[in-house]
Amino acid sequence: MAEGSGEDLVSEYLEQNPQLAQWLESFRGYCETNKQWFARREFLLRNMEAFPTIQQGVHCSSLDTLLSLSMVWANHIFLGCRYPQDVMVKIKDMGEGIEVPDAPVRTTRDEIMAKGKRSSTSGGDGDGCLKKAKAGPEGDGRPAGKAAARGQKSGPSPQAPAEHQPFFNRLYKAVAWKLVSVGGFGPNLDHFEILRSCVESCKQSLSCMFVPLKDIPDLPAGRTQKEGHVCELRCQTVYMGTGYGRDESAARAMASKEALKAFQGRKVTVKICRRRYRGKDVEDVVLLDDQPRSQGFPPALSYPFQAE
Repeated sequence: MAEGSGEDLVSEYLEQNPQLAQWLESFRGYCETNKQWFARREFLLRNMEAFPTIQQGVHCSSLDTLLSLSMVWANHIFLGCRYPQDVMVKIKDMGEGIEVPDAPVRTTRDEIMAKGKRSSTSGGDGDGCLKKAKAGPEGDGRPAGKAAARGQKSGPSPQAPAEHQPFFNRLYKAVAWKLVSVGGFGPNLDHFEILRSCVESCKQSLSCMFVPLKDIPDLPAGRTQKEGHVCELRCQTVYMGTGYGRDESAARAMASKEALKAFQGRKVTVKICRRRYRGKDVEDVVLLDDQPRSQGFPPALSYPFQAE
């Protein structure tokens, strides 16, 4: 590609090379916006010469490497993702000279926390997950929510799914890009770290609720006899997943893995569904994928929709 920068130069170059343009288009992600794709496309073109084994229309390991680096670079530019220092140095060098109009301005986690956005959950556990107070069978364990602040009748607002859907559409894109950069969803990933970083890139925080396994009355009889903990994940009061483990860390890891499974489909949807909470059926706002669901949800550990 000739020296220069800017989308005009890229477009002109690809107009002169239609087969190359068509080949590059096959690498565009399903959820990429025009701005994200045009920037990543320029990154690919600028760095293709550094991988001499890449041939148009031929799959090779060098092509996979370049595509992965382009995703890492785009994740950093558009989502604020951070990577090991040597990776950051490499992608910044490869992306030098690429101008991204109106590039997002990122706020660090420390800056967000300093603003006290979540003053009602000051007991953060130091690793990016806001940890709720533990609750036994008589504990309330409910976080403050919008409905509680308004003193409304217990239950989520009928408008809650529509209010939360835009955020989870953005989170879906962030998770999709993140999973591509790490080679896809798998059992050996740090599922909590992936979910946490994606949520924070969208300028929100995860909420974790931990309860001893023996204190959950609605679990199957075989499971209530075991020692361990249960973790429930929420974001913006929306339920995302539940996990069981020998300790809180293991339970949180399993809950994160279950939550990430919802992002494997073509979309995620926020809906109001029935769940069990403290022995009663309640309406809860939950995050679902686009696959048919044949079984119910685990019992709720927290319920952020109760009136004061």
